[in-house]
Amino acid sequence: MNRRLLVGIVGLALLLVTAGCLGGTSSVSDDRLDTDPAESYRWAADTDAHITVQENGRFRAVYDVNESSLELYRFDGFGSRTPLQVESLRYRYANGTVINGSELKARGGSVTQNRRVTNVTLPADANSDGKVAFTSSSTPKRFSLPVFVEGSYEVVLPPDRRVNFPIFGSVRPSGYDTEIVDDQLHITWPNVSDGSIVVQFYLQRDLGIFAAIAAISILVGGAGILYYRRQVEELQRRREELGLDVEGGDGKNR
Repeated sequence: MNRRLLVGIVGLALLLVTAGCLGGTSSVSDDRLDTDPAESYRWAADTDAHITVQENGRFRAVYDVNESSLELYRFDGFGSRTPLQVESLRYRYANGTVINGSELKARGGSVTQNRRVTNVTLPADANSDGKVAFTSSSTPKRFSLPVFVEGSYEVVLPPDRRVNFPIFGSVRPSGYDTEIVDDQLHITWPNVSDGSIVVQFYLQRDLGIFAAIAAISILVGGAGILYYRRQVEELQRRREELGLDVEGGDGKNR
């Protein structure tokens, strides 16, 4: 083998190792999985996926799972998958029995994480009507997550948050409906099969703050223009008093 080619291969392998691309898989700790969620999960939701965005930039999610496992991830700035950090994991059987993460493992399931995904393998006695719930982190004023299961979706925003003002708010994909219940905006999609759910939202008071800043900016800008115009007019008046050629602008007497 060409020596330069061999050196290149060895260098690439070292780069992959140091970058963590060849990293192994580890089990997510029971302490993290068994913590209590901020509030009860919405097991009774009518949609296949129900997501409640919290005021602290976190969210609670419940998914109907018809497969034996569920891969959880998000995309980084380069479009690569990174594992979704989950906690307060629960599995609910069709009969209403709810187990936590350590119990899920004891029944033949697992929660593992590598450099690309967090994989939740359901208990050996799981059924097709089971649901997986977990808590994870989001970005303040912006919720974004890939579509993990196909079907209907609902995203519930914290109180006083809205999406209908351009620039500050947006929702993807299209084809959604909205409803306000107890000052919380509910966004629903009848069917989502791929891509990501993205909701950019704002506090209603943010619009008032923006309007006040815009009004002040307009007043300051208007005052500056008016001052400049008066200065120009005053300069023209003085030139005329001195008998200068205002129109010609050559600085010579008429």
